[in-house]
Order: sequence, then C-alpha cells, then structure tokens
Amino acid sequence: MINRIDIEKFIACKNDAPIFDVRTPAEFEHAHIPKAINLPIFTNDERAKIGTTYKQIGREEAILLGFEITGPKWRTFIETAKKYVSNKKLYVHCWRGGMRSGAMAWALDFYGFDVTIINGGYKQYRNWVLQQFDNKYLFKVLGGKTGSHKTDILKEIEKLEEQIIDLEGLANHLGSAYGSLNKLIQPSQEYFENLLAEKLYKCNRNKSIWVENESSLIGKVAIPQKIFKQIQDSFLLELEIPKEQRLEFLLEEYGTLDKDFLKQSTLRIQKRLGPLQTQQAIAAIDENRIKDFIEIVLQYYDKTYQFGINNRTKDNYSTLAVNFDTAENVAKKVLNFNKKI
Repeated sequence: MINRIDIEKFIACKNDAPIFDVRTPAEFEHAHIPKAINLPIFTNDERAKIGTTYKQIGREEAILLGFEITGPKWRTFIETAKKYVSNKKLYVHCWRGGMRSGAMAWALDFYGFDVTIINGGYKQYRNWVLQQFDNKYLFKVLGGKTGSHKTDILKEIEKLEEQIIDLEGLANHLGSAYGSLNKLIQPSQEYFENLLAEKLYKCNRNKSIWVENESSLIGKVAIPQKIFKQIQDSFLLELEIPKEQRLEFLLEEYGTLDKDFLKQSTLRIQKRLGPLQTQQAIAAIDENRIKDFIEIVLQYYDKTYQFGINNRTKDNYSTLAVNFDTAENVAKKVLNFNKKI
C-alpha cells in the first residue's frame, strides 16, 4: 500500500526515512529538499523529449514513451533505493506529486518498500519554505567590523546553548568581495532559502536567535527580504575589536590566497574603493605587501559598515569593546553583556 503525507506532517518527521527526489538531475541540482537523494526517473534530455511528445502528439503517447524509456531502468531504481533504506520506509516526491512520483512509488511498493508520497511534491515544499519567512522571530544581531571573528564567536555562542543561525555558513561565503576564498561554491538562491527555512523551523520562536550582522547580499545570494527586515529591526550588539587585531585575523585568513584572485576581487569593487586606493591595493598585492593591501581595503569596508550602523537608532544597539583572546571568552562576554541590557 502506498501512503501519502501532507507537507506539514512530512516536515515534522522527515528525518525518519530517506527522501527520494525523482525529478531530473538539472531540477535537483538547482534546488531540492535538504538531505534528499536524487533518483531521477528521467534524464534531462528524456524529460524534454517526453514534454515535446506531450505537446505535439498528446498525453497517451507521452506516457507510452515514458514507459519505453524507463523499462530497462526499474532494477537500477530498486537497487539504488536499497543502498539507502534500512527499514523499508522511504519518501518519494517529484515536482507536484504527480505521475513521476506515482510511477516510482508503484515500483518501489511492488518490490516491498514502505512508500510514502509527499502530497504536492517539491512545489508544496517550496510554499512551506516561503511561509517560514512570514513568521516572527526574536533575532539578536552580533555586529562588528570586518575581521572581528563574528562567525567563530557565533559558533561559541551556540556551544553555550543559545540558538544561532550561521547565514554565511548557509550561503557558503564570507560576505565580502573576497568571501569565496577562491574555493567556496555558493548554493542557488532557492536552495539557500530552503536551508534557511529549515534552520528557522528548528528554532524556538519564543527564544532569541543570534545571527551575524549582514548586508542583504551574501556573495550572490540574498537574505529573503522579510527576514532581512526583521534582522535590521532587531537589537544589535556591536563588538569593538582593535583594528590591529582585526588586521592580523584577516592576514591569517586571506594572506595565502592566490594573488590573481585577490586582484580580480579588488577590481570588482574599484568603483566603490576609488581609483587611487584600487591602484595602491593592486600594487601592494604585486609587491607581496599583503598586510598593506588588507589595510587599504579595510578602510573601505570599515567606512561602509559604519554607514550602516549610523542608520540605526540608538535604542536598538549597544557596543561592547573587547580585546580578542579566544572566541569562547568573547562569546561569554557577549552573553553576560546581553543579560545586563
């Protein structure tokens, strides 16, 4: 017997069994339910061919073509599922919970799996994702100029049993023009939203959720506008860490990166950096004066960051001056300071 489950019930229990997404590899790669496994019933080209047949000839001919294409594949589908399923239970979905998931569910059920189709498929899941951004959250914002080790401090705050969401971690980017570190690959906008929605869902909305002070864009992905507005309106605790310490942190993080990457990233912000500062920064990179390069660029980032702080009202932020020794100690100071506010 094939079961069906609504999206809300699925979200509450989805970690109890593997999730098989039977959409094409291209659909899956663009975005999917986190932790889902791609078991595509059609390749990208096969689905396009079936779509063309449906439009030009009709539904019945498209269905026959689908059976013809998948005929030799059923054994592979079942053997692939067996690799992931330990207790026979699994979830299946396609775009709307229609023919593709129905066909796969029939085959897996016939073999003996305990199959549940997600009603509405991935489309309904996306509706659920967007609904999470309509909720109200008690954000607490950890601020500080570039190089303040905010992400490390945030992770230590989590170890102290506070709720956090690491936005840069979800975006797989450090936020600045250099934030890919010449190696990080960002998720699509849609998948970033999926990851964020699931993190928000797991949080207790009656308790504080610490996030880092970010611009609306983290690399190429955008924080959903409704969530960004809530973060902007939330209380900000601004860390003031000595500039020399921040320079050392940034030198350690960016100092060994490829020079061509540093120059290309600098040229991307040359309009905001200014012609003279851009020229000086590029020269410093070429001459291996990386600390000088960082100091030049940091002037721009500090000025930009301060502009954002100046737009806040005095009643929704406070400052905490600290000498950075360890992220753990700074996290404790942040939480102690927060209790006194």
